[in-house]
Amino acid sequence: MAVAQSSVVKPGYRLALLATCLATVVVMLGAFTRLSDAGLGCPDWPGCYGHLTWPTEAEEVARADALYPDMPVDTDKTWPEMVHRYFASSLGLFIIALSVIAWRQRETRDYPFRLPLFLLFLVVWQGLFGMWTVTLKLWPQVVTVHLLGGISTLCLLWLFTLRLKNQRWTTDSTSWRQMQRLRPAFIAAVVVVFLQIALGGWISSNYAAVACVDFPTCRGEWWPAMDLAQGFNVMQGIGPNYLGGLMDSEARVAIHMMHRLGAIITSAYLLIFSFYLFKIAHRGLRRMAVAILAVLAVQVGLGVTNVLLVIPLPVAVLHNAGGALLLLSLVTLGTKMWMAEKPAE
Repeated sequence: MAVAQSSVVKPGYRLALLATCLATVVVMLGAFTRLSDAGLGCPDWPGCYGHLTWPTEAEEVARADALYPDMPVDTDKTWPEMVHRYFASSLGLFIIALSVIAWRQRETRDYPFRLPLFLLFLVVWQGLFGMWTVTLKLWPQVVTVHLLGGISTLCLLWLFTLRLKNQRWTTDSTSWRQMQRLRPAFIAAVVVVFLQIALGGWISSNYAAVACVDFPTCRGEWWPAMDLAQGFNVMQGIGPNYLGGLMDSEARVAIHMMHRLGAIITSAYLLIFSFYLFKIAHRGLRRMAVAILAVLAVQVGLGVTNVLLVIPLPVAVLHNAGGALLLLSLVTLGTKMWMAEKPAE
């Protein structure tokens, strides 16, 4: 029976673990901010109505309202936006520290020093997309890419943490060969889940979640009238305020229905993939298959609940977190597969 064996933990592991936890909070806060329509809670950047935090006193609010008469202060929306910004900025500092550690360890054998450097590059772009989310008034393309960038940052931090933990599976020759043959299927699983998350981001940024409020049908039909061309038009103009969305009803139905179709494809693929994981006589692989299926089941349940209860905010935030957790489960599996000890011939 193949079991996991522990190796020496590499420098920066605890800091990377803390950064991963912080990134999880940032992703959750981003989802809360987006889903509570607080993305333009502060019309300027990096401050909020000219404040380092947000205006709270009556005089501050009055000055802010005079400065931005078309966007009066709404405290219920200002604080989520600024709290998200501060947590995201703190995450950037963590990644800078990890990059410094990695650079100092660049001569150390098997130390993954390029990964935190790429994370540093990514988090800088995330900051820019956070700014553009505000200055381009929730342009759907920017909002969606910003979401995917946040998920990618979280997953890469978790990958880096696992690499630094340096815990490897031991396998027999048969299990190791079967594991290698599953690598292309694993990569396909990551792509499928990532694309499904992207569809979810496109739904959110175009406010299409309430386009269908019945299940399993949509507006009482299995295949309702929809406008795919407009729903997936990525050439929308820059300039309008996209708060609340600008697409017509049939375009939003198209986005919603494609996300449902994507959920069916994703679920079917992960079920088949997990079946092949179970076929390999390796305890670690089977445990990961159970974890992936459990997260998938919860995620599908949250998606259905979102529709039937018309997007309650706590459920919608958890649905976003579920998508991230599903991808993190795959990252864990992939890291273990790639780091598995090759048995002696």
